[in-house]
Amino acid sequence: MSSRPKIETDLRKAILAKPDSVLDDQDVMHALIAANERSMGANIVDLRGIAMERLEARLDRLEDTHRSVIAAAYENLAGTNQIHRAILRMLDPMEFEVFLRDLGGEVAEILRVDAISLVLESVQNDADPAVQRMGSVLTVAEPGFIDDYLSTGRANPPRQVTLRQVQNASGRVYGEAASWIRSEASLRLDLGNGRLPGMLLMGAEDPHQFSPQQGTDLLSFFASVFERSMRHWLS
Repeated sequence: MSSRPKIETDLRKAILAKPDSVLDDQDVMHALIAANERSMGANIVDLRGIAMERLEARLDRLEDTHRSVIAAAYENLAGTNQIHRAILRMLDPMEFEVFLRDLGGEVAEILRVDAISLVLESVQNDADPAVQRMGSVLTVAEPGFIDDYLSTGRANPPRQVTLRQVQNASGRVYGEAASWIRSEASLRLDLGNGRLPGMLLMGAEDPHQFSPQQGTDLLSFFASVFERSMRHWLS
């Protein structure tokens, strides 16, 4: 067999001078491995090549997982900061009417939802002038309304936080916004012993903003803080 080089002299010298540059170039290595496999013929099983392919596939999966974990961590951090900002804004007002007005205004903007509605059960009607003034945010309902709204006919007891998509949002709780609400987060509120429950609804025009597959830890924390604020106002 002839030992005469089959590549150009200058190229051969360059490779021999810096062989590490060839090893570090993924495309070049792929081309060399492919050429080696072709030279061995179709009847030869290249175990080393198979192992390398599997290692590369595993590395790609690990990199994808790494990126997904980092993205989820940043998203969770952003969500935590968002909830904290909303809570701090919610704790500012010194009067209940201002509290409700901010709830449908700046708090809703911080949470990036299109509508917020607070539902309180009561044996009395909603003819009170204060209730009527805050009608866009506050709704008074008969006892049992909240559990019926959250269960939608299911026998299971309602959870503290319910995320779901909606087709026909309730005009009673969302008012004029009901026509374009497509997903919602429903927070059931325990207002203390001797009091009927309450419910905080966050509605969104985006049908994918709230879905049952999402985590509810941050919203559960927000609901707990909101419960304590409502107990303060109701007392």
